[in-house]
Amino acid sequence: MTIQNYINGEFVNPIANNWLDNYNPATGEIYGQIPNSDANDVEKAVESATLAFLKWSKTTLDERSKILSKIANLIVEKIDFLAAAESKDNGKPISLAKQVDIPRAAANFQFFANAITQFSSESHESVGLNAINFTLRQPIGIVGCISPWNLPLYLFTWKIAPAIAAGNCVIAKPSEITPMTAYLLGEICNEAGLPKGVLNIVHGLGNTTGQAIVQHPKIKAISFTGGTKTGAQIAKIAAPMFKKLSLELGGKNPNIIFADCDYDQMLATTVRSSFSNQGQICLCGSRILVEESIYEKFKIDFIEKVSQLKIGNPADETSDIGALVSKEHLEKVKKYIDIAENEAGKILFGGRNIIIKGCENGYFLQPTIIEITDNQCKLNQEEIFGPVVTILSFKTDEEALSLANETKYGLSATVWTNNLKRTMHFSQELQTGIVWVNTWMLRDLRTPFGGIKDSGIGREGGFEALRFFTEAKNVCIKSLL
Repeated sequence: MTIQNYINGEFVNPIANNWLDNYNPATGEIYGQIPNSDANDVEKAVESATLAFLKWSKTTLDERSKILSKIANLIVEKIDFLAAAESKDNGKPISLAKQVDIPRAAANFQFFANAITQFSSESHESVGLNAINFTLRQPIGIVGCISPWNLPLYLFTWKIAPAIAAGNCVIAKPSEITPMTAYLLGEICNEAGLPKGVLNIVHGLGNTTGQAIVQHPKIKAISFTGGTKTGAQIAKIAAPMFKKLSLELGGKNPNIIFADCDYDQMLATTVRSSFSNQGQICLCGSRILVEESIYEKFKIDFIEKVSQLKIGNPADETSDIGALVSKEHLEKVKKYIDIAENEAGKILFGGRNIIIKGCENGYFLQPTIIEITDNQCKLNQEEIFGPVVTILSFKTDEEALSLANETKYGLSATVWTNNLKRTMHFSQELQTGIVWVNTWMLRDLRTPFGGIKDSGIGREGGFEALRFFTEAKNVCIKSLL
């Protein structure tokens, strides 16, 4: 299948006619091509967006809301088709795409369709000065949205929906590894009546297409989700150009388990938070810290539960674990498993490549549990981003908190306890942007999302996203009376 750029409401080939192969992770086979666009393609998209912005920025909130709702409804109507495309393109189980990825993509559009009608600004009466100040929230103009491969349509729409809801026009780049559902979104936008040029989707590599988007002087804001090193490169380019930046980067999230937790609930959720989407979620709890008194029991029970996960063809509805997204990523993850012993680690379960009947050349890997003794080892300090978790015991609350915070990342943390005092203390002291207590990935789209330290800057979600995609202008009016 040949994927094309979506510019000014039309599907077009890259100007330089440069193409990239698109692989099916479950089979290792090429099943299509995508554009490797350059600065000329981005320029064409910017020209389209510039003209569209003149009208789109002036549309009523009600009109924008109706179009976003229509997009949401169409995504729901096409859920089976989109889930199959996402599974084939990414390697994730089709059941996961159908239950999580595609419904969340629809929810993103519907949420911001509603949120934009409730988004308000402030006014301040200057008592005694016969004046009033009020704040206008105006769209920025043309913005760039660059999204990753792990949750392709889910995170693509998480950026696009608030940007266009706020009245901006978008130049968007999905990951070159998983372009399919972004391509299909263009068709949905046309069917929903989104005006031409409001959303432009330009495919290609980060160092060609992505860099052209970040460097373009007319693109006034960049929202990026991806690796920390790439985020740093984007900041180097964008900061001197005074672009607004939202960077949602890596994570090395602690999952802290105390003996007083609801054990069965914790165990089931920990399996999910460790290996959902093959561990390829920035929020996965990849560092499992367990109170010493239940550590040996947890090891036995956790290994047993993980051993029951079915690794299989992503198209099989019964598969729990699918293929990793690419051969290169599989090799990267395997390198961490291979150094486990050198890092004073012991592989308790998994770590082997798996051959699936009918998918013999696919990128399948056993979920892997590694016991460690040193919190400073590479396995506990570097983001692996695959089906690999480490486990380590602790004796006291203070030790658990210290272990949790001893990393350059600060995206999320999970705490399992029924002790209210401990809950409040850890919620305040954990150096992360998100803390879950007795749950994981329970998301309310109104809440701010993002991390601290090397996990990024800025916040997405709810009104935080709408604030990012608008500029505040204060207006002061003095009465002549």
